[in-house]
Amino acid sequence: MSRVCTICGKGPMVGNTVSHSIRRSSRRFLPNLHTVQVEMNGRVQRIRVCGKCLKKLKATA
Repeated sequence: MSRVCTICGKGPMVGNTVSHSIRRSSRRFLPNLHTVQVEMNGRVQRIRVCGKCLKKLKATA
């Protein structure tokens, strides 16, 4: 199961962890995903949604 928002397509980003001595090592920034049950096409489906899209869903509901 991929770490991607099903609504906006937001996925992991790549960056650096910078220590106090300014040495850089790679790291991944993962999106804030939540599993939500949503009614789509008359059926209840479980989808993975990021925090921003979750706010949008709650505002419309």
